[in-house]
Amino acid sequence: MESYALLIAATLNAGTVLALASLGLLINEKSGIVNLGAEGMMLCAAIAGFSAVVHSGSDLIGFAAGMGAGALLALVFGVLVIWLNANQYATGLAVSLFGAGFSAFAGISYVQEKIPQRPTFALPYLSDIPFLGAALFQHHPMVYLTVLLALALIWFLYRTRSGLVLRSVGESPEAAHALGYPVRRIRLLAVVAGGALCGLAGAYVSIVYTPLWVEGMVAGKGWIALALTTFATWRPARVLLGAYLFGGVTMLQFHLQGLGVEIPSQFLTMLPYLATIVVLALISRNPLWIRINMPASIGKPFQPGN
Repeated sequence: MESYALLIAATLNAGTVLALASLGLLINEKSGIVNLGAEGMMLCAAIAGFSAVVHSGSDLIGFAAGMGAGALLALVFGVLVIWLNANQYATGLAVSLFGAGFSAFAGISYVQEKIPQRPTFALPYLSDIPFLGAALFQHHPMVYLTVLLALALIWFLYRTRSGLVLRSVGESPEAAHALGYPVRRIRLLAVVAGGALCGLAGAYVSIVYTPLWVEGMVAGKGWIALALTTFATWRPARVLLGAYLFGGVTMLQFHLQGLGVEIPSQFLTMLPYLATIVVLALISRNPLWIRINMPASIGKPFQPGN
């Protein structure tokens, strides 16, 4: 039973990374912007957060540095695609490639560094419950904050005027502009907010998930998060559930190895990416369902004078 409790705990830990990045990308896409640069933003945020913790010893400063790095790259991306009308897909890929190269260069001197050991997190009384305590109540506070963030995003998108405006910009920027809303500024704010969440996910990877710095340590999680937004049909609650599903698939490889299952490690390593392909293939069989849930103007540029 203890091994299954540890598997659940590891699933929540791994799913937190994907949930944070996917929620950020969901905000982007709700405004009509596709950002393929999540992988690069997460890598830059990972080295920014890790280096900040090395020098300050504070997780909070590390998370703030990661969010700042992600928001800065997202700001550059947003200016290029929203104001200068650059191609969203090409610019996103450029950001991803830049982030991979820059993080590798900036992280050279941090490869052997170690961050201070953090205290053990456990919720009083709840962490002592057999099985459930080890599975659910001994996590870093960011795990619980991610769940609260998803709930807050649901409330924001579907219960507030600002959320309605954001969704209207993603559905029909022309109509929103005709009603007097600053479409480009709203989109830029959404892109920066999404970049900050991707940055938080990257910082979580290097500070909590695997507390070290290694080149390319995000290992495709940005791309999985991008696919997860489509898998979840742009709904925050489904994003959260999907993130834990993919997190469980990621952790399953280690659980099976621990049980002595004789499966080549290369096959187990590719399980999360194989699951991504399978899920996207299944969803693609019903394009009408995707079209109904997808923001109507996603990926389409908008210029007020047009």
